[in-house]
Amino acid sequence: MFTLSESSKKHREGVDHRLIEICDLALTLTRVDFGIPSTGGKRSDDVQYGLYLDKKSKCDGKVRKSAHQTGRALDFYAFVDGKASWDKGHLAMVACAFLQAASILGYKLEWGGLWTKFIDMPHVQLLEE
Repeated sequence: MFTLSESSKKHREGVDHRLIEICDLALTLTRVDFGIPSTGGKRSDDVQYGLYLDKKSKCDGKVRKSAHQTGRALDFYAFVDGKASWDKGHLAMVACAFLQAASILGYKLEWGGLWTKFIDMPHVQLLEE
């Protein structure tokens, strides 16, 4: 079983409690360790706008809001061989653990790796109920 680093835990601050539950359970289910990057949790409007300018998001944080701004989204990276991995296979395995955990807990979760217009492999978000 894997555990999150203190910095990854800090990066989840302000995130919806359901995503925290999903993340914690996913750590017990995954075959690939993972962490949460510094901008992976709840974001301010300014941080979101910066990611938009860097072409890392389609949401500008002003007109088009991101689920990160309300704490309903979480980004992750795989942690393989002692370092962050953005390999699609590793990210897909982590996403499977997130989706399985959400199903077990009865929450509706969406994975950005299944989107068609803007594929966002290291992204999960709660769906509106």
